[in-house]
Amino acid sequence: MDVKPQSLGSATPAAHSAPRSESWTGFVWFIIKLLLAVLAFRVFVFSPFSIPTESMLPRLMTADYLLAAKWPYGISRHSLPVDLPLPEGRLFPRTPERGDIVIFKHPVDGVDYIKRVIGLPGDRVAVSGGQVRLNGVPIPRAPIADVLVPLSPNTSCGSGDLARRPDGTAACRYAAFRETLPGGRSYTVLDMGLTPADAYAEQTVPPGTLFVMGDNRDASLDSRFEAAAGFGVGFVPQDLLVGRAGVIVWSTDGSAAWAQPWTWFSAARWNRIGDLL
Repeated sequence: MDVKPQSLGSATPAAHSAPRSESWTGFVWFIIKLLLAVLAFRVFVFSPFSIPTESMLPRLMTADYLLAAKWPYGISRHSLPVDLPLPEGRLFPRTPERGDIVIFKHPVDGVDYIKRVIGLPGDRVAVSGGQVRLNGVPIPRAPIADVLVPLSPNTSCGSGDLARRPDGTAACRYAAFRETLPGGRSYTVLDMGLTPADAYAEQTVPPGTLFVMGDNRDASLDSRFEAAAGFGVGFVPQDLLVGRAGVIVWSTDGSAAWAQPWTWFSAARWNRIGDLL
């Protein structure tokens, strides 16, 4: 008579343990699949980047947060969110177009840089008096109204002049020009006058590389400078491309404090969020 209660008692936990085990297994697999989906999204679709300097003013400001499209130029080990010792080269490679804003790994120190593509493989590039010459022809550059960049905790005056905006707030005034590449693509560049970097002897862009420049011409360490850690980038190998700048998803002037949540909103540059690049 004692056998049946013991048998029933031992069978009851076993009946409940199987569903619990299956539940935990299903949850673990869900997490694994979620992580794989996030990794695939970052490798093949979009990845977030932040702007650390003023070299791309006025199009991009310090502490703009953007999404970069990963697929336009092909997939390489630099598409991964972590650095792994994988082979060099790209799958499905494609050369950027002149005027694209590209993110790439610095040829020496591997840090993420962002610049605008000016010269493609085989192009002859020179700079004379601050004006870029492409294949012997000056790129049209027309003066436009000065640009006023608001001063904030993360945006200094750099190479511009101190000024006041119409609302009385402090700003930095930059001389601005509209530069138009062959094919009609145009954008605004800043240039406060002649500097040593405004003279660059003509060179031919080697195969498989790009000549890139910052839009803030007086504050950009770009292809005009020899590649060195923390300095210029020289001709950028296309295998170092990470992606093409797509859209600004957040921007802050640096005045927010973590302990004061209301400043997270007052510090946002709402007019920049959603801008396509």
